[in-house]
Amino acid sequence: MANLYVRADIYDLLETEERYQITKRHWEQVLSGKQVETLLDVSIGSGNLTLPLAELGVQLYGSDLSGPMLERCGKKAEKRGFSIDLRQSDFRRLNENFDGTFDCVASTGNSLPYVTNEEAMDVLAQMNRLVKPGGYLYVDIRNWDKILSTKQRFYLYNPTFLDGVRMNLVQVWDHHGDGSMTFNLLYTFERENKIVQKEIFEEHYFPLKRYLLLGRLEQLGYGEIEMACLPAFLNTKPEEADWYCLLARKQEAST
Repeated sequence: MANLYVRADIYDLLETEERYQITKRHWEQVLSGKQVETLLDVSIGSGNLTLPLAELGVQLYGSDLSGPMLERCGKKAEKRGFSIDLRQSDFRRLNENFDGTFDCVASTGNSLPYVTNEEAMDVLAQMNRLVKPGGYLYVDIRNWDKILSTKQRFYLYNPTFLDGVRMNLVQVWDHHGDGSMTFNLLYTFERENKIVQKEIFEEHYFPLKRYLLLGRLEQLGYGEIEMACLPAFLNTKPEEADWYCLLARKQEAST
């Protein structure tokens, strides 16, 4: 089955200027009152979830395993006049690709569950080593607790209209006996009530429960852990939202 992350052209079809502004407003809410001048997103993809930070005055750095996604991110940043340092890297190998520290290190786009829970805990430790004392670690993620408790099977997106073509996206979720899940993504493109194109992709996940994330952050010495729905300005409890985010502050260096 095809991998969506080598088809950045398809991946970005849901992105609009409206969604860009929503993401910008989300970060304004999340970082309000926080001193964040540099941010590294270790799963930046095509940049949809962090590029608006550059408009807020944050110096942005990014890495991703997918070359096509990074290439697209770079082009989008250039188009908006943003300067961004991009590197191709597996987030399980951060220590081999980055040195120095950042005010905030983030993993966006529900990326941590692409690896096993054990590997995700190690990724968080590697992210932590790149966070300045007193800095922040940020994660946004699907609400896996909700998905697992409801055994949700279908996830539908609102249609998008592109130059006379209606694009529909439906996800069908398969729950496996080993606890992992497969997301089957079906894109259909309609013109004059006829399907003119169809794209099918598959993603494999290892659901990551909230208590594991919170527990790992506490183990790593983080306090002031803030949790919000995604986007953060919505009046929805994070435990009930489809997506949520965590922002945790690292302890200051001891004297």
